[in-house]
Amino acid sequence: MVTQSTVILGTGSYTPERILTNEELSKMVETSDEWIRTRSGIKERRIAAPGESTSDMAVHAARAALTDAGLLASDIDLLVVATITPDLPLPAAACIIQHKLGMRTNAACFDINAACSGFIYGIDTACAMLTSGRYHKALVIGAEKLSAIVDWKERTTCVLFGDGAGAVVIGCSDQPNIGLIGSRLGAYGESVDLLCIPKGGSDSPATPESIAAGDHFMRMKGKEVFKLAVRAMDEAARDILEQYSLHADQISLVIPHQANLRIIEAISKYLELPMDRFFVNVDRYGNTSAASVPIALDEARKSGRIKPGDITLLVAFGAGLTYGSALIRW
Repeated sequence: MVTQSTVILGTGSYTPERILTNEELSKMVETSDEWIRTRSGIKERRIAAPGESTSDMAVHAARAALTDAGLLASDIDLLVVATITPDLPLPAAACIIQHKLGMRTNAACFDINAACSGFIYGIDTACAMLTSGRYHKALVIGAEKLSAIVDWKERTTCVLFGDGAGAVVIGCSDQPNIGLIGSRLGAYGESVDLLCIPKGGSDSPATPESIAAGDHFMRMKGKEVFKLAVRAMDEAARDILEQYSLHADQISLVIPHQANLRIIEAISKYLELPMDRFFVNVDRYGNTSAASVPIALDEARKSGRIKPGDITLLVAFGAGLTYGSALIRW
């Protein structure tokens, strides 16, 4: 019996047209281009147009990935969407995206809420479902409209985030030694309060008072998140390399979550890999949460940074605090 591999058949991404620069932000809140760049490496970010939803951006990325894979939406029987900013609290964004793409109605469609690690969680989930033999072609999307949950009066958060979407099409292959090698997922649930939206859920439904206080916006304890992010990403990267008996110097390219350039530089130092082995676009998009890794993956692949035979390491952390890593052989 031949064991099938799960392989990426196509990639796609989408970012809104509107560019919000650091200079523009400095007119909105007390900040400066230098303050933002020295602390995060971010120069600009993309902001969704009025009326442009998370599902709209996801559909753009999905169509690009399907075209790249040479497939139609009707070929997909599994849709996994990683997002913390669905169009509506109910139903799942995946159901809205299914309809907009014109997918068949007997496709499995659901969301994953693992914040910035969501895409890696989605990859792991989709690959496991494909290898079960019950599904044949999967579409995994990371899409976020973070501009909708950012407090634009809070400079410690509003300068960091942006909007966008990325997608991959995954299928099975009889060719050995390619595709997803493995993944490593986890969470530090005791640190929920470091990055969260305080009110609006079933435990604390929104009230006029909570809305007036801005408790339905994202809140972050930056210094604590930074420290735990470096620890989580370093451990996730080291653990998966050890699990599959690989050395860091065998990794052709690392595609990290694009949250902060200083975090990426710290991971580079701990893994003893030069920064030219890391794909970085945080300067142009900021932190796009679940969309971060798939946007970077698509750009890396289409710019020639990924070649057949290469091993790519994906690594991320997010609210929860979740973390994840994945190894892919192309």
